[in-house]
Amino acid sequence: MADAESAAARAARLDIWTRPVEPQPVTGGITNTNFLVEDGGRRFFVRVGEDIPIHGVMRFNELAASRAAAELGISPPVVHAEPGVLVLEFIEGRTLGEDDVRAPDMLPRIVDLLRRCHHGMARQISAPALVFWVFHICRHYARVLEAGGSRHLERLSDLRARADALEAMIGPIDLVYGHNDLLPANFLDDGDRLWLIDWDYAGFNSPLFDLGGLSSNSQFSADESDRMLQLYFGRSPDDGLRRQLGAMKVASLLRETMWSMVSELHSGVEFDFAAYTAENLSRLEQAWAELRSG
Repeated sequence: MADAESAAARAARLDIWTRPVEPQPVTGGITNTNFLVEDGGRRFFVRVGEDIPIHGVMRFNELAASRAAAELGISPPVVHAEPGVLVLEFIEGRTLGEDDVRAPDMLPRIVDLLRRCHHGMARQISAPALVFWVFHICRHYARVLEAGGSRHLERLSDLRARADALEAMIGPIDLVYGHNDLLPANFLDDGDRLWLIDWDYAGFNSPLFDLGGLSSNSQFSADESDRMLQLYFGRSPDDGLRRQLGAMKVASLLRETMWSMVSELHSGVEFDFAAYTAENLSRLEQAWAELRSG
């Protein structure tokens, strides 16, 4: 990722602006450098970031997903794109937090948005499109950690074994087009509707990965997870579906943990990845214990 100063200069010199602009940093991202730009009485969100092959982030894919999501009306319109830069209309709204996602009146709105994503994006996305299979990603991360001499090497055998066990537990899947990074902050509420943003990891996947990630990232209770499944599938979940969701919830935490381990080695972003790894390891161990005892 470009440093903030060079990224701001790049955002400022885009030829789409009608006058000189002063990009204002937007905090919170650890994959892109983001800015708010005002021009001609309008506001724009500018994302500056190159491909990150080690994490499977390919900007052609992000752009295709962003355009498809905008056509569906679930993400802001794309105003401009060029290699390493994506400009979107700026949405006036608030980003959600964990408590917002868990609110009883919010969950139906989120699930409806996910269903529109999963079943609409596949009809809109332009080829080629990527597949996001969490277990392939975890095995790739293990190889990267080995090659980089990570401080977490002693954990890799166990993490690989867990990935194999979780994949077997989930079994055959339905295939939809997923967002695959359902952090609370990737939902925007403008007061009238919800928007889903940041398509860095978009691709074909099981719907259970987005559901498991939503549950994990917002720390759902068992009852809240059951309600999410009821809303999404239109039926009361049985024990088999609960166990599949539990396995995908653990898989989501496994991937996030290993993502952070890899970022400790390879990211140039000023962020405490060691602390983030420790936080996710703790949550992974808790979810793994709950799954095995269930």
